Amino acid sequence: MPIISPSILSANFANLQADIEMLNNSEADWVHVDVMDGVFVPNISFGFPVLKAIQPLSKKIFDVHLMIINPERYIERFKAAGASILTVHYEACQDLKKTVDQIHANGMKAGVSINPETPVTVLNDILPSVDMILIMSVHPGFGGQKFIPESIDKVKAVKAMMQKRGVNALIEIDGGIGLQNAADVVAAGADALVAGAAIFASENPTETIAKMKRI
Repeated sequence: MPIISPSILSANFANLQADIEMLNNSEADWVHVDVMDGVFVPNISFGFPVLKAIQPLSKKIFDVHLMIINPERYIERFKAAGASILTVHYEACQDLKKTVDQIHANGMKAGVSINPETPVTVLNDILPSVDMILIMSVHPGFGGQKFIPESIDKVKAVKAMMQKRGVNALIEIDGGIGLQNAADVVAAGADALVAGAAIFASENPTETIAKMKRI
């Protein structure tokens, strides 16, 4: 069964506690937290005060996705705010290997994400050092976008790269994921599914999570 990581970017910001409690009582595995700086992506989202406020309320692993430039400046603070998995963008790091090593040194699992226009071949050097690769299946910065079908081929390509290199990392996919395409991305090799609007905008979010879990 795939790992389900609901993105609280699509949750009710006026009552995050209620949505966190809903996730606690669901079959979700992780809580996906998108951190945006308005520079790397054209939007601003959560900061440290929000993470610190909601982390004690959650029973799930915090899967934090940094869409920010120079993320190495904040690694220790994200650890202190409750992140268990910290994913940075290939496109946003000056020294990707050093940043991944720094994440590990702070006791977190390290992920590396690539944008839709970035070829998977850029991951060749970093692949043996990471715990997870995050394939963006929309352009980062906003929730509710339409899934980019070519992302399925990228998942397959990363899976093949891992098998060839003997790498046992997870593949996560983020953007436009729902019940309509979850089976396809899992069949392609995705281990973890990030879903926002498909969960929080559904009539019964816990049921939607349960259905995705059983894909």
